[in-house]
Amino acid sequence: MDSDVRLGWSGSVGENAPPIHPLWLRITHWLNALAVVLMVMSGWRIYNASPLFDFRFADEITLGGWLAGAIMWHFAAMWLLVVNGLIYLGVNTATGRMWRRFFPVSPRGVVNDMNAAFHGRLSHADSRRYNSVQRLAYLAVILDLVLLVVSGLVLWKSVQFPLLRELMGGYEIARYVHFFTMTFLVAFVVIHVAMSLLVPRSLWHMIRGR
Repeated sequence: MDSDVRLGWSGSVGENAPPIHPLWLRITHWLNALAVVLMVMSGWRIYNASPLFDFRFADEITLGGWLAGAIMWHFAAMWLLVVNGLIYLGVNTATGRMWRRFFPVSPRGVVNDMNAAFHGRLSHADSRRYNSVQRLAYLAVILDLVLLVVSGLVLWKSVQFPLLRELMGGYEIARYVHFFTMTFLVAFVVIHVAMSLLVPRSLWHMIRGR
């Protein structure tokens, strides 16, 4: 069978094929994207109130208007991220999609796929299959989000979560962990968006599913 028809890219047969990205995945993906944007922009405003380093974020790219407003936006986005993220992980695990899409990951596979990407030979023909670099990146950002939330809990309720505070190395270390996990997340989003623009079909699949 022709690959375009089999993957649902054209023709009436393709329209009846299973979606590349099911509806639950698309909804959780875009809700996660919204939560991340709100958390990062409000987080930058909170950072400006007590900077860790000798720079500040421009007010135009922050959210909240003032510290209390930014904190309210940040907490609202945090709950959206946590609840939606748990649904995403739960359904991914229950349906077996997590193991099919994200594993296995091997150092050799990552090196080979990265080398193929640098030489323009990395195939994007099958959107149902993640290459090794994608698998590693998605697993890394999931771990990053866990650290982001845990360090955020330490900053929010340091006294109520003494064990988490100690695991983070103390309140001040948790601030650095929170900042650098946020930085990694922003870098991931920038690269993710850039790759979607380079392969626009993947963006259309995440919008329409097919």
